[in-house]
Amino acid sequence: MPPTADAQHSELSVEKGGISWEGYLDDDLPEKTQGHWTRNLRFQVFSLYRRLFGIVFVTNMAVFIATCVQGGVQGADAQYLGKIAIANIFVAILMRQDYVINAFFTVACAAPRSWPLWIRRILGRVYTIGGIHSGAGVSGTIWLVLFSAQATRQFLRKDHITVPTVVFTYIILALLLGIVTFAHPKTRKLHHDTFEMVHRFLGWTAVALVWCLIIFLIKDYREPGQTLGQAVVRAPPFWLVLIMTISIILPWLRLRKVSVRPEVLSNHCVRLHFDYVDTHPGHFTRMSLSPLTEWHSFATISVPGQKGYSAVVSRAGDWTSERIANPPEKLWVRGVPCYGVVRVTPLFRRVVLVATGSGIGPIAPVVYAKKVPIQLLWTAPTPRKTFGDKLVDSLIEANPSAVIYDTREHGKPDMVKLTYRMVQEFNAEAVVIISNEPLTRKVVYGMMSRGIPAFGAIWDS
Repeated sequence: MPPTADAQHSELSVEKGGISWEGYLDDDLPEKTQGHWTRNLRFQVFSLYRRLFGIVFVTNMAVFIATCVQGGVQGADAQYLGKIAIANIFVAILMRQDYVINAFFTVACAAPRSWPLWIRRILGRVYTIGGIHSGAGVSGTIWLVLFSAQATRQFLRKDHITVPTVVFTYIILALLLGIVTFAHPKTRKLHHDTFEMVHRFLGWTAVALVWCLIIFLIKDYREPGQTLGQAVVRAPPFWLVLIMTISIILPWLRLRKVSVRPEVLSNHCVRLHFDYVDTHPGHFTRMSLSPLTEWHSFATISVPGQKGYSAVVSRAGDWTSERIANPPEKLWVRGVPCYGVVRVTPLFRRVVLVATGSGIGPIAPVVYAKKVPIQLLWTAPTPRKTFGDKLVDSLIEANPSAVIYDTREHGKPDMVKLTYRMVQEFNAEAVVIISNEPLTRKVVYGMMSRGIPAFGAIWDS
C-alpha cells in the first residue's frame, strides 16, 4: 500500500535530509528487467531517437539502392534524384522549426491520462523527434551525392543538364558535407560553438544556392514552348524550397531586443525576468547579445497569475559567467517559446520531478502549475545560498513535500537509489529529470531498465 498524503508529508524532509532518505543507500534496488544485452540494445544503443533516425535513413537507403540497381534515364534521372534530395532537406529543416516542434508536443501531450501507460510512455518520447531531422539531413546529403554523379554524367552526354546546374550542385554538396561532419555527436560536443556557426551560416548559404540550383534545374527540364515562370510554379521542388525558406526566416522576423530585470541570486547564478511574452511549463527561449554569432537556450519559469517569465542563468562557461558578473538590461530574443522534455509531465498521473543544481529552472514552472500530483527531488549545493530564499520558499509552498537535498551538507547522493526511493514512496507513474548529461543518462536508464518510464534531455542540438 502506498503511504497516505499525510504520512508522506511527515516522512519527507523539506531541506535537511532527514528520514526521507535516511538509509536509502541500504535499499535493495529490484533486478533490471530483460537480459543484459536486450535492455542495453533497447534503452541505450537503439534509443527512440536512433530508431527514428534509422527508420528515415533505412527507408531512404532502400529507395536509393533500388534506384541505383534500376539505373537508366527512368530510374536515375537527375530531375527525379533532385526531387528526393530536396524532399529530405525539406523534412530536415521543418523538424527544427519552432512551430512544428510545438505542434508535435501539443498533439502528443493531448493524450488523456486514462490511456494505457505504454501508449503514454511512447508519446512522452516526443522530444526525440530530432532523429527525424538528422535522418533526413544525412539521407538528403547522400541523395545529393547520387544526384551530383548523375548530373555530371548527363552533362557530359549533353542530356538536359547545363554548367550552372553542375556548379551549384557541387558547391551545395560541399556545404552539406561540412554541416553533417560538424553535426556528428562527438564533434558537436567538442566544438559546439563551431558547430552552431557552421550549421547556421553554411546552412543559410546552402539554402540560397538551392534556390539557384532549383531554378536552373527546372530551366534545364522545361518543356518546349513553356515559359520559365510556368515551369517553376508547376514544379513541386519549388514549393518545398519556398516553404522551408519561410520556416527559416520566420524566427528571425520575431527578432527583437527586450528589456531584462536581473536578480542576482549569488555569485553562481542570476535570475533574469522578462515581460514581453507569457510562457507555459516546458517552454524554453533563446537569448543573445550578438544575434548572428551565438544563441543560448534557457528554460522559462512561469508563475500562474503573473505576467512574463524568468530564467535562471547559472555559471557554466564564459557567456553565463559574464552575465552573472555584469547582469544585462537588454537581450536579443528570437522566435517563439519552444517546448522541451518537461512538457510531457502532464501525460502521467503521478510524477517524480528530479532536478540537480540549476536544473530546477525547467522543473519549477511544472511545480507551480500543479496540473498533476508531483513529488520534487532537488539536489544542489547550499540551495538557499546559491538560488535564494525566494525560489526555495516558493517551491516548498507549491509542493510542501518537496525534498531539497543539500549536497554540500550531505554529500553527493546515489541518484538512482534516491530517485527510486521517491518513486516508491510517492507511488509515481513516471520520472522526469533535468540534470547534466551523464547523470541524466544514468537515472533514465536506471529507471527504464526497472520498468519505470523516465524522461530526460538527450542533447541532440
